[in-house]
Formats: sequence, C-alpha cells, structure tokens
Amino acid sequence: MRLQKYIAYSGIASRRKAEELIKLGRVKVNGEIIKDMGVAVNPDTDIVSLDNRLIQLENKKVYIILNKPEGYVTTLLDEFDRPTVVDLIKNISERIYPVGRLDYDTSGLLIMTNDGELTYRLTHPKHEVKKTYIAKIKGVLNNKELNMFKRGIDIGGYTTAPAQIQILKDNRGSSNVQVIIHEGKNRQIRKMFDAIHHPVIRLKRIAVGEISMDNLLKGKWRFLTDSEIKYLKSC
Repeated sequence: MRLQKYIAYSGIASRRKAEELIKLGRVKVNGEIIKDMGVAVNPDTDIVSLDNRLIQLENKKVYIILNKPEGYVTTLLDEFDRPTVVDLIKNISERIYPVGRLDYDTSGLLIMTNDGELTYRLTHPKHEVKKTYIAKIKGVLNNKELNMFKRGIDIGGYTTAPAQIQILKDNRGSSNVQVIIHEGKNRQIRKMFDAIHHPVIRLKRIAVGEISMDNLLKGKWRFLTDSEIKYLKSC
C-alpha cells in the first residue's frame, strides 16, 4: 500500500494532506524519514509514525455531517488556538477529519470522516462533485456579472471553472444568491464576488452533491445514512 494511502486509511488526514506531511519530512517508516511519494508499506510488518507517534490503520469507518457555525476552523489543530470543528463532535472515539474546508466565517454543511478514499473522491477536481452555497452579497448583480460567473472569473492568477448562479432575492443594498461550484479553492466564492466588486456579507454551504443538511441545527451533527454513504462513494 502506498504510504500516503496508508496515512489516509489510518484516519490521520486526507491523502492530499498526507502527501504534504510526507514532503515535510514528518513521516517515518521503520524509524527512517520518508519523503518519497512512491514508497509502499506493508500494514502487517512496517511501523509508520507521524511526528514520532505511531499511526495504524483505522478499521471502523465513521461518516458524519455537521452544520458548521461561523467562528470555527476546519482543521484538527489551530495555531491561533481558535475553536475547531472537531470541538463540536462529542462521543466519537475514532479520529475523524473534515472533507475539504469551510473558512472561518462560513457556515453550513461539512462532511467529516476517517475514510481517506472517500475524502479523495470528494475533494479531487476530476470528480467534479458539486457544492451548493447561499450567499448574501453587497449590491445587485447585473447580467454582465452573472455571465462572468457562468464563464469563469480570474481570482488572481487562477480562472475558476464555470459556475451556476441564481438570484434568489434582490434588496436595495444587497442580494441573496445561490452558487454551485465543483472546485474547492481557498475562499473561492468570496474571491469570485470580490473580483466583481460585490463582497460577501454572509456565506453558507447547503449541499454537497445531493447531500443536504435538512433541518440539522447549527453546531449539531448526525451520522450519514447508509444510502447517503453509498451515494457519496459513487460520486
């Protein structure tokens, strides 16, 4: 098994994050620092550690959905000691981590798991899993700005893929819009609206693919159903 896959299956991090940990020299196999992505390990005989702490494969897979409040970061630990989404998950003994990210000021649907393969499937751009957001923005969008969203917007050295956008409500000084994207660049939607001079006032993710939160209260979580897990694994 490839080393980054072993780390992902252990429930420590996603495969992409595991590759970053390896590059940083934080992973050892049988006491030796490994920085080569091509290294394979034998789960039965090799000893793998992260920051000199033993890690092992996680046998029990856990899948939950959280309605993330604003003011929480989607990391396991925060260098500024801000509250993390893990702080909201009680009575789960398995080590789980967020699938993708929602920034500190964004609320809404966040999937958390220790299934590295599912995390990879949901976050890798080639699978184009759609994420649906509701944003309150300053100002009112015109047709030219709507078409810019639909074609793709330069957010500073990167042009986004075409997005779906729908105006839900126009107010005099602000608008409520629904946006659907399949990418996951850092603060992407905020940057897209900043680029057309309509900064985001409030942002919430309401769906990942066909998975929605329904009536899940902010700060609360539940286990995904078998049918939801099956659907996500088919994305």
